[in-house]
Amino acid sequence: MICQTIKEGTECSLMSKGGCKYIDGACKPIVANCEGCNKVVTVAAGNYCMVYPEPAGKWAYGICSLASHIKKEVKETVQKINPLKASKRANKKK
Repeated sequence: MICQTIKEGTECSLMSKGGCKYIDGACKPIVANCEGCNKVVTVAAGNYCMVYPEPAGKWAYGICSLASHIKKEVKETVQKINPLKASKRANKKK
């Protein structure tokens, strides 16, 4: 449904005919960690996340799972090869 409380005119999964179903009946503003994310929407009341009603909770235990402004580092693991086993495998293939 369309939000009728803070993010007026945007699609919100927490809205119902009886009003906002979230705690206190409204979404919470973004935290400093959210600055630069493409999921932040600016409305007259301030900056709010389009996905999560309480962004501080997503940052409480690490990085937000949908943060678009943070690049996740992918570590490549290099497996050590035992030279003795490698030579045995090479001889086996011949």
